[in-house]
Amino acid sequence: MHIKVASYNIHKAVGLDRRRDPDRILAVLREIDADVIALQEADLRFGDRASVLPRQAIDDHSPWKAVPLRMRPDSIGWHGNALLVRREIEVIHAEPVPLPTLEPRGAVCAELSIAGKRLLVVGMHLDLSGLRRRHQLRAVLNHIANCGRTAPAVLMGDFNQWSHARGAMREVDNGWHLLTPGNSFPTRQPVAALDRIVVSSEWQCLRKGVHHSPLAARASDHLPVFAELITA
Repeated sequence: MHIKVASYNIHKAVGLDRRRDPDRILAVLREIDADVIALQEADLRFGDRASVLPRQAIDDHSPWKAVPLRMRPDSIGWHGNALLVRREIEVIHAEPVPLPTLEPRGAVCAELSIAGKRLLVVGMHLDLSGLRRRHQLRAVLNHIANCGRTAPAVLMGDFNQWSHARGAMREVDNGWHLLTPGNSFPTRQPVAALDRIVVSSEWQCLRKGVHHSPLAARASDHLPVFAELITA
């Protein structure tokens, strides 16, 4: 299996010009052209937590579909986390993953089938608190272990982790590999690799990086990260 994955904190589709522009976010995603995408801050924080990327816009102007979580009528995710996959990818199962936190944080998990081959994908947005981040990543890994995972897995999102090896990253141990595509925050002058990708041992990483483009430079306060993976 050969796929390209990406993670993008879209900052509620508000760019550096302070304009909310969902079409601009979709244009950046089309530049990246990934098969599976994890989004963070993809909904409005209050009220019905409606998606900032209208489902109709995704359907009409992109090659992806939102992984259905059916949490709220106008939302495509949970606590701002959403997954987009190419339309030909089959969604076997999808669910939210509750995380230990005082803030409205969470993760979303989906089992997918690509040309008959299965994989597990988790998108997440971890806490600003270092101790809670570690507990949250442990909760995600425990959730996957309790599911009896047999398929290759990809975990990605805004880890809010400045250190490459300390804090929550200590939870990434046997059977998992941390990919740090590069500095992705803040957009104007990236100095922190907050956005990470973690893969199970079945994957080989062919390429990873931060997506730089004039459009991405103003669409959000984070730059998107990506990885091209193949099963070993």
